[in-house]
Amino acid sequence: MTGTDPTPRAMVERAIRVDHAGEYGAKRIYEGQLAVLGRTRWRATLEHMKAQEQVHLDTFSRLVGERRVRPTALLPVWHVAGFALGAATALLGHRGAMACTVAVEEAIDEHYQAQEAALGEDEAALKAHIATFRAEELEHRATGLANEAEKAPAYRLLSAAIKAGCKVAIRLSERI
Repeated sequence: MTGTDPTPRAMVERAIRVDHAGEYGAKRIYEGQLAVLGRTRWRATLEHMKAQEQVHLDTFSRLVGERRVRPTALLPVWHVAGFALGAATALLGHRGAMACTVAVEEAIDEHYQAQEAALGEDEAALKAHIATFRAEELEHRATGLANEAEKAPAYRLLSAAIKAGCKVAIRLSERI
């Protein structure tokens, strides 16, 4: 272990901190999308995904308390940024909202895969939560693709920008 490698405890704390922040941000994205599309036929789909994100958030909120993990100081930023991203993409129509979902879930899939691989067997319960939530995030991705995400205006550019933003948010939330 070099001087910059986190201890196993620090790794777990980072995982819980960033996952708590990410699930909080995801909930806020859906709240923003619902503010724009809540009176359309897309409401039930968005409500379903938001409800799953709420379960994920509740789990990580509980783990923050049980493990005495300091939440990210950036939660107020993610509160505003998540809602704004959700609302802005929903203003592009349902395809924009679904493009946002696909991009976010692809970034989260990579993130959760890396966490599963890095966590030891002594963290089997945490790994199980991550595996379950990852499967649900992939379900959200599939929902987005089935609902014409790739037909959103400037899909590739939008997707690349959202993924890049997610990766920056992940790195910041792990540490701050």
